[in-house]
Amino acid sequence: MIPPELSNIRRMRKKLGLSQTELAKLSKVSQSLIARIESDEVDPGYKKVTGIFRTLSSLQQKEVTARELMTVNIIGASKDKKIGEITKIMMEKGISQVPVFDRERVVGSISEETINELISKGRDPHEVYGTRVSQLMEESFPMVSPETQMSVISRLLEANKAVLVIEKGKPAGIITKTNLLKAIK
Repeated sequence: MIPPELSNIRRMRKKLGLSQTELAKLSKVSQSLIARIESDEVDPGYKKVTGIFRTLSSLQQKEVTARELMTVNIIGASKDKKIGEITKIMMEKGISQVPVFDRERVVGSISEETINELISKGRDPHEVYGTRVSQLMEESFPMVSPETQMSVISRLLEANKAVLVIEKGKPAGIITKTNLLKAIK
């Protein structure tokens, strides 16, 4: 009879989204050995089992980074654009906040929440939509490197609408709560 802890190999592998072939390659064993272990056909040696579990454990401990979470096609607003132009783009793309740029430099952010708040407080929508982004923009989103771990990003998203990923001094991606939810799922 196969020891019960070996049945964890299949569960751990599936939880990590690995195929038998991928796990075998990472563990430096054959795919057929993984298949035979998972189907209770063989009781492998201690050395092979510890290697497989070591591989699975290291993969479980590897935390997702900003590079893996980010959306690379950043939709932003030029500080000189009018609010009406950017809200149209936001609606078309199904996004609720964007960074504001002065050429390639991030200078702020604008969100549908801010725009809606102004209108709900009595400002004329035509006046708001005709206003330049630079006049209504908020602070820039926090910025992180591509290697920043998901735990840090999730804490930043508790207090911010988005996080920008900066690589070599330039925006490389954006992370929103939606990106985080997709990663967790």
